[in-house]
Amino acid sequence: MSSRAPHTIPTFSLASWRAGTDEAGTADDLLDMCHGVGFFHLVDHGIEPEFFERYFHLLEQFFALPDETKALIDKRRSPHFRGWERVGAELTNNRVDHREQLDVSTEHPPYPAGVEPAYLRLDGPNQWLPEHVLPGFHAVVDEFFARMGAVAWELMEVMSVGLGLPRHHLRHLFGERPLSFVKLIRYPRTPAGEAGVNAHHDAGFLTLLLQHRVGGLEALGPDGEWIAVEPPAGAIIVNIGEMLQAMTGNYFVACTHRVIATEPRFSSAYFHGPDLRTPLEPLPVASRFAAAVAASPRHRDAGFMAERDELLGGTDGIAGRSAKVFGQQMWNYYVRSYPDVVDAHYPGAV
Repeated sequence: MSSRAPHTIPTFSLASWRAGTDEAGTADDLLDMCHGVGFFHLVDHGIEPEFFERYFHLLEQFFALPDETKALIDKRRSPHFRGWERVGAELTNNRVDHREQLDVSTEHPPYPAGVEPAYLRLDGPNQWLPEHVLPGFHAVVDEFFARMGAVAWELMEVMSVGLGLPRHHLRHLFGERPLSFVKLIRYPRTPAGEAGVNAHHDAGFLTLLLQHRVGGLEALGPDGEWIAVEPPAGAIIVNIGEMLQAMTGNYFVACTHRVIATEPRFSSAYFHGPDLRTPLEPLPVASRFAAAVAASPRHRDAGFMAERDELLGGTDGIAGRSAKVFGQQMWNYYVRSYPDVVDAHYPGAV
């Protein structure tokens, strides 16, 4: 069910799980990958290559639009951190990322203005261009949300079984207003000595990524060496976010990764997330998982991305603490990554 050559990430197949032929063995394979590198290629996921091609065709058309058109949905207009951003607008580890993006999230009715805690303000509407500007674009992004979300729910069932929990345990934790988000990304060639996106962990729960033919993604292996994450046709890249790392007591690891693009590159990431109010409480798993963490310095000492005030104070990008609630985890991400949006809508938040 899995395979791995030296200095590659493993491959995980859903075929046996779906056939019901070896659910326990499949779940154990997945746990090994989440405990090991924290990154894997997912195959036999059931999404047709034709959909990926249709999706990327419209994604490329979006980024080919004039900047003044895309600026109609500039992220700085959104108090919910949604919309288009120019190359260099996002910071990772307080360093400029060389990529252009469109961010959209699950749409829920916004909470009342000024709601506390502040992270509840992340719920709200997306920004979309008028339909006549790029016909079919809104619909294909919605379809991407639905298809990737269905795969993510299935992977969570496999994880639950592997952790010795009821099949739908993780799904039940997601609450009444799950909040996932999607990045549509264009990378120009990365300038020398810089990064398309700098080394980081994903702040959320589970990430499903598509690379469109061109590589450049690298994951930091357990040996401290960077592993090139190639874009095999039809495969989805999956990686663990800090929320799952926290809830498994560091048994799962949020793998550090980055992008250095040697040629123009397109990708799109789906970040599977729960209700903003979801607490990051330890999962009720067997003691053997905690024992495995205690026996491994790499897992025992695994940290979390620094908050904005820590970065400004000189702390390295991977600090030692996690937020207690998913919404606070995401608020920390947005505040450290988009200080101009914070200044526009939430002055004094940092």
